[in-house]
Amino acid sequence: MFPEQRPRRLRRTPALRRLVAETSLEPRHLVLPVFVKEGAAEPVPIGSMPGVVQHTRDSLRKAVVEAVEAGVGGVILFGIPLEYDADGSRGLAPDGVLNAALRDVRAEVGDATVVIGDVCIDEFTEHGHCGVLDEHGRVDNDRTLRIYAEMAVAQVEAGAHVVAPSGMMDGQVAAIRAALDGAGHAGAAVLAYAVKYASALYGPFREAVDSQLVGDRKTYQQDPANAREGLREARLDLAEGADMIMVKPATAYLDVLRAVKDLSDVPVAAYQVSGEYAMVEAAAANGWIDRDRAVLESLTAIRRAGADIVLTYWATEAAGWLNRR
Repeated sequence: MFPEQRPRRLRRTPALRRLVAETSLEPRHLVLPVFVKEGAAEPVPIGSMPGVVQHTRDSLRKAVVEAVEAGVGGVILFGIPLEYDADGSRGLAPDGVLNAALRDVRAEVGDATVVIGDVCIDEFTEHGHCGVLDEHGRVDNDRTLRIYAEMAVAQVEAGAHVVAPSGMMDGQVAAIRAALDGAGHAGAAVLAYAVKYASALYGPFREAVDSQLVGDRKTYQQDPANAREGLREARLDLAEGADMIMVKPATAYLDVLRAVKDLSDVPVAAYQVSGEYAMVEAAAANGWIDRDRAVLESLTAIRRAGADIVLTYWATEAAGWLNRR
């Protein structure tokens, strides 16, 4: 076959490589996660996530405008309250930090980007779990569903185009869909965290949201050893009416992402989580890798594995690089 077969012919120039590229990465594929801290007078740097901050309401608006100008496909908001309680009630309150931030962002950018609300109470509970606890200290799935349903309606009424239940409660998509439809919000979409693992890669995120977590989340987030279980979760969320589904984390679960993509008839997202971000930033800070190339390579890998949408803390920055190509 040699020398007739020479695959390198198609790699010879940038234009040839661009012409035959199998996977594209564009700003519209990216969603920027942002944190807003109640009562903050200025942005608060997150030590384990260099370049990421807990925003004030003013700096949040500016960050979202910057993302829109870069062409980023969407933003997802996480709130950090001043007060916590057993039921995460500040996550539902119309004047709570998350709902106030959703109103701010929607008023600032309207429909110029997709505004997503995180439907989970872990940032608002004094124990840091994603659901309310029963008398034995275990997460009560069905009581939590009622809270998620109310929370989703509140977020849509505050301005969210999409709500994203992330707590891995059984039946969460169906409960939220019924609540939204019943409240007259049939047009609001649900992005389900369908396959979310109990990963060690969430550590920096817990600093980012001032997590109060006691214990772990292994009884409701998935075992990293299991792939088929993730496909079952994805099928259930699709059957319950999810408009989009997500795999989280991304890079360590590209096999699962590919399998979910193959079974899904709705768009598939993947969340490049805080630990993935922190590892690249730390290695780059030590001069061990080329930061910008590593970021784009990782995002391209997630797209290649099947993600239609990638949630990443580099969204705005990466979009700027892509726009200059």
